[in-house]
Amino acid sequence: MTSTFVEVVGKVGYNCSERNFYNVMDKIRVLLAEDHTIVREGTREFVQRETDMEVVGEAGDGEEAVKLATELQPDVVVMDIRMPKFNGIEATKRIKELCPSIAVLILTAYDYDQYIFALLEAGAAGYLLKGVRVRELIDAIRAVYAGESVLHPVIARRVIERMMSSAPRFSETQATERLSKREIEVLKLSAKGISNKNIAEQLFLSPRTVQVHLGSIFNKLGVASRTEAVLYGLRRGWLSLGDLP
Repeated sequence: MTSTFVEVVGKVGYNCSERNFYNVMDKIRVLLAEDHTIVREGTREFVQRETDMEVVGEAGDGEEAVKLATELQPDVVVMDIRMPKFNGIEATKRIKELCPSIAVLILTAYDYDQYIFALLEAGAAGYLLKGVRVRELIDAIRAVYAGESVLHPVIARRVIERMMSSAPRFSETQATERLSKREIEVLKLSAKGISNKNIAEQLFLSPRTVQVHLGSIFNKLGVASRTEAVLYGLRRGWLSLGDLP
């Protein structure tokens, strides 16, 4: 499989459902993919303490992670990189091709550029190191579930610049054929790394309305995070590097 995540629009398999951005009462369904049992059990304990989250499955290798993701359809997969059978990169790629609506959050001890680039191209919505505090991990799960990205701006810019250097360009007018004018406004503000709350303030909307617009954007583009949506827009000429932070 060689497709990047911006090229798998519409490839939904195993009856994977679209992300539900409208029922805020639902718990965030989390799948843990980690081959170290102690780390996995510790992460499960922290996640289960949150009243708005539940761990619906655990995988000890990448192949099992893909299988459980397609069967259980979690909202978020917390994924390690180095695992038996499929590594985190391959597992992320397969999950995103089968179920684009699932957000994949990488939690790893490795910060090598080749891992970062490969995982973002595979469709990961966030990338954290295992040295983060528990609260940062919990906040990151909520963020990627809400469609926000958890990336350092410098890393995001480097990846975007690399992908744009060889990407075909399309007419900006094509954006309005797929997204509404309001959705394009939301996408451009999202590209600047602005929070949903601040986007709402700038556009004189409620935060809930902004989240609904983001949900519509993600569903129309077949993506599951701001990172994917922004890269999608950049590769098609709807956004420019000037729209970034």
